[in-house]
Amino acid sequence: MEALIIKETNDTPTITFDKENNRFEIKGKSLPENVNSFYEPVLKWLEQYFENPNPKTEFYFNLDYLNTASSKSMLSLLLILESAVTAGHKVEIIWQYLIDDEDMFDVGEEYSQIIKVPFKFESFESED
Repeated sequence: MEALIIKETNDTPTITFDKENNRFEIKGKSLPENVNSFYEPVLKWLEQYFENPNPKTEFYFNLDYLNTASSKSMLSLLLILESAVTAGHKVEIIWQYLIDDEDMFDVGEEYSQIIKVPFKFESFESED
């Protein structure tokens, strides 16, 4: 399966979905002008991946900002992960956030209460 790599812009996150190297990451800001056209190929790729996934999938989220429209697409993505777990696949979400970014921690907390997928929270210090 070909990797899905989308480079970060001022308004969109980096998406790295690479089955071969077992790397699944969404990193950066998510406020695309057209959220559906941005996330549609991401969701389709993920659905295809779970037709024949790796033995374990660790999914990293490292978001600086998420607008309301993006949060709906993110929930759709998380529901795909939940369906995979329900189907018996091993999936873990690693929610990374700046140690002093309570908003992004809270977003992860809310998702972890909605979605039945193992969540791990990792805080980190700013590199500045």
